[in-house]
Amino acid sequence: MARRKPPASPSTVLFDVIFEDGSISSNRKVPGADLDGLDGDEPARTYLEEQEQLIEQRSGQVRPKIKSISRSKVRQQKKA
Repeated sequence: MARRKPPASPSTVLFDVIFEDGSISSNRKVPGADLDGLDGDEPARTYLEEQEQLIEQRSGQVRPKIKSISRSKVRQQKKA
């Protein structure tokens, strides 16, 4: 049985990332405080690109470039 990821805090915004090679990374967390300006979601892209650089440095493997980002559509769980 797979473990569930803990839910994002209210001050966190979730993004889906599509890479140039066609791969997708869902529900990437970005601090909501970074998105309060007039730049829309562009600061999230910068934040995610920095994360990718850190992952690349630590793993020693080349990571694909980010093609696009979009806010994740969070599914509401129904209460029974």
